[in-house]
Amino acid sequence: MANLKDIQRQIKSVSNTQKTTRAMKLVSTAKLRRAEELARRSRLYAQKMNQVIAEIAGRINCAKVGGIENRCFNKIENPKMVDIVFVTADKGLCGGFNIKTIKAVKALIKSYKEKNVKVRLRGIGKKGIEFFKYNEVELFDSIINLSSKPDKARSDEYIRTSIMDFKDGKIDALHIIYNGYKNMITQELHVNKVLPIDTDEFECEDSHSSMLEVEAQNEEVMLDSLVNKYVDFNMYYALIDSLAAEHSARMQAMDTATNNAKEMVKSLNVKFNKARQASITTELIEIISGVESMK
Repeated sequence: MANLKDIQRQIKSVSNTQKTTRAMKLVSTAKLRRAEELARRSRLYAQKMNQVIAEIAGRINCAKVGGIENRCFNKIENPKMVDIVFVTADKGLCGGFNIKTIKAVKALIKSYKEKNVKVRLRGIGKKGIEFFKYNEVELFDSIINLSSKPDKARSDEYIRTSIMDFKDGKIDALHIIYNGYKNMITQELHVNKVLPIDTDEFECEDSHSSMLEVEAQNEEVMLDSLVNKYVDFNMYYALIDSLAAEHSARMQAMDTATNNAKEMVKSLNVKFNKARQASITTELIEIISGVESMK
């Protein structure tokens, strides 16, 4: 039978763990509310930005507006090198949040390598960076303390390397992979091909009813500026969306851990009571046996 003091020690340890996980759940819930509101406000802007860039891409594809040949809107049939930017958390204790992103990155790398395409892996977030370094996967560059504290200036500076390298022909595609926020209990994995911009979904006949007009002057400057804003905000929104998803995943993980600790305390209390009853029974038997032997 287990020692009563050992069981009491286990109960105390699990109870302390339960208090910690409950506190972490409350903290994640509070942080989620702020991150969720920021993601909600940013989502509308991101959607409108994507709609505008998709329409411009379609109009260029259908009508070749101004005869512009911009690499960001052109299909590249046989890519030689691509950039994959992934976003993971800087901290753990958030269930399978990070591993979903890591699995998606590994799958995309594998698919490109099967086509003999070179991959430059760029990492945001300590957990993903540590995973790939541990598995001896080469990282082109990496940055921490950005996924936990999204900053527009740092985000723009980080993604600008990929934008310039794409325009210069050093890479042929840019992907951003992250686990985004869907609702309080669900995260949604995103594998977004940001560059080149897809023009296939735009219907040419839609251009006649469009309210969007492209001025004849400075078209290249306008398109370059718009592409930069499009990629910049996609990167920044990925950080915001990922942070909200991270807090929701951690909130769920801590809630599950708290409930498990509660059940374990109940189980240990039952075990303690049984051990105490067995100890009392043993003592009574010893007393009765002693009295009987004295007769």
